[in-house]
Amino acid sequence: MTIPQGCTSAQALSFVQKNHAWISERLKKLEKAPFFSANNIILIEGKPYRIVHSPEQLGGAWLENDHLMVSGDVAFINRRVTDFLRSHAATVLKREVQAMAHYTGLRPTRVDIRDTSSRWGSCSSTGRIMLSWRVIMAPELVRHYLIAHELSHLLHMNHGPLFWQCVNRITPHKTQAETWLRQKGPLLLQAR
Repeated sequence: MTIPQGCTSAQALSFVQKNHAWISERLKKLEKAPFFSANNIILIEGKPYRIVHSPEQLGGAWLENDHLMVSGDVAFINRRVTDFLRSHAATVLKREVQAMAHYTGLRPTRVDIRDTSSRWGSCSSTGRIMLSWRVIMAPELVRHYLIAHELSHLLHMNHGPLFWQCVNRITPHKTQAETWLRQKGPLLLQAR
């Protein structure tokens, strides 16, 4: 919870004490961050997949219909799901960046998929684009927007009017994607 500017600690404490029941109810309704364990449902490319533990199988993790199958010992499910998502992100996101780079003529010097939990991506002054592997959980229109955002930084290393004009030329999904990211993004960034 944040305290509004100009509010004293005493006022904040008083508010919490008076509204304890309401705050507790709101907290219970909050969605939880994706947790990678058997029978939980996670998003992959914006679609829900149930994690199914298949201990007798070999091969790590793989998609099968609307399931993410995970082999091996139950203690390693979280690690195998994370490894699968990172690998899948590297394949899909790099392909999507290349396609958009070809379409726009904005070509990064390199694309890296990283384990970041505080941001979706970045673009360096040398033209290197970095995307969080967690982007792979988002729907296509959100991925499209995030990639357009980073590619636009190849022309404008700021968030000024020319930068946003560039983003809007590349993708029609800015408003919808930003809404999705505000609603679902914080939970996905917490995925472990």
